[in-house]
Amino acid sequence: MDYRQAGVDVEAGRAFVSRIRSMVDSTTRPEVLGGVGGFSGFFQLPEGLQSPVLVSGTDGVGTKLKLAQVLNRHNSVGIDLVAMCVNDVLTSGAEPLFFLDYLATGSLEPEQLAQVVEGVVAGCQQAGCALLGGETAEMPGFYPQGEYDLAGFCVGVVEKARLLNGSQVQIGDVAIALASAGVHSNGFSLVRKIVSDRGFAWHDMPDLLQGKTLGDELLTPTRIYVKPVLAALKAGLEIHGMAHITGGGLPENLPRCLGKNQAIAVEPTSWQIPPVFEWLQQAGDVKPRDMFHTFNMGVGFVTLVPPAQAEQTIQWFEQQGIVAWAIGKVVPGNGELIGIEE
Repeated sequence: MDYRQAGVDVEAGRAFVSRIRSMVDSTTRPEVLGGVGGFSGFFQLPEGLQSPVLVSGTDGVGTKLKLAQVLNRHNSVGIDLVAMCVNDVLTSGAEPLFFLDYLATGSLEPEQLAQVVEGVVAGCQQAGCALLGGETAEMPGFYPQGEYDLAGFCVGVVEKARLLNGSQVQIGDVAIALASAGVHSNGFSLVRKIVSDRGFAWHDMPDLLQGKTLGDELLTPTRIYVKPVLAALKAGLEIHGMAHITGGGLPENLPRCLGKNQAIAVEPTSWQIPPVFEWLQQAGDVKPRDMFHTFNMGVGFVTLVPPAQAEQTIQWFEQQGIVAWAIGKVVPGNGELIGIEE
């Protein structure tokens, strides 16, 4: 016997690494030392930092991968993977520096996995970070044929004096919501149950989606907010706190950026909820509370700013092509979100 007979094609693995090398190289930054192929990736801290703090984050894509695999469309979930990590790191005010991915599959399918890496590369380019390394694990018998799983890891840096940790947030700060690109990468276990249990197909085109199929709409990748938010900070906009709206929606994520003895009150009618959420609620007969506790409901990221800068902040992000709304404000409390039914 040999390894190939056991289901692991070492030569195919080497060929795959060679194939993606040029894609990985396209994300390089001046601080990257060396290239793909070593046991570790090397990254030198950017120059000019007085008291740098490294900020790390890790995440996956979840069961959205099932949809990509069913539709055999793999070039967007890599963007999701990067987005879930870099947007988290961004909430501290940090600039994402480099990213690593872990890709596990039952059997190496080069065309399929190359599409995944194309998405990871695109996500890194959108975030301005280097794809420093990764791991492709071929695990026959562990994953069914054609299936794979993804995990990502990101490291960023911020000056200690500019680190956002909740202490800067003040009573009266206004919550500026940045529009999501859709469902992003959370709630797909419920999405898939609605589609399967209610007799829908991924190629269906509900009227609410205005000519898009369910598959097209739901595979829209997570928006990456890194460059516009970092540009806002560099331009001098005063941001006291930030939240990435992921699993658990606004109720779970927005209070995470608050300081002690603070809460946040929001007005659920103050922003435009995309049609895909209306369709999911109707098709699955989902209660409003469960919608807000499962999905982002059209809000992918939130910044907390002084009241005097609220309108300026909205205009800034709209100039960057991101729709923004003032959806609430910080009030005295105990870390809760007020305004959405519990």
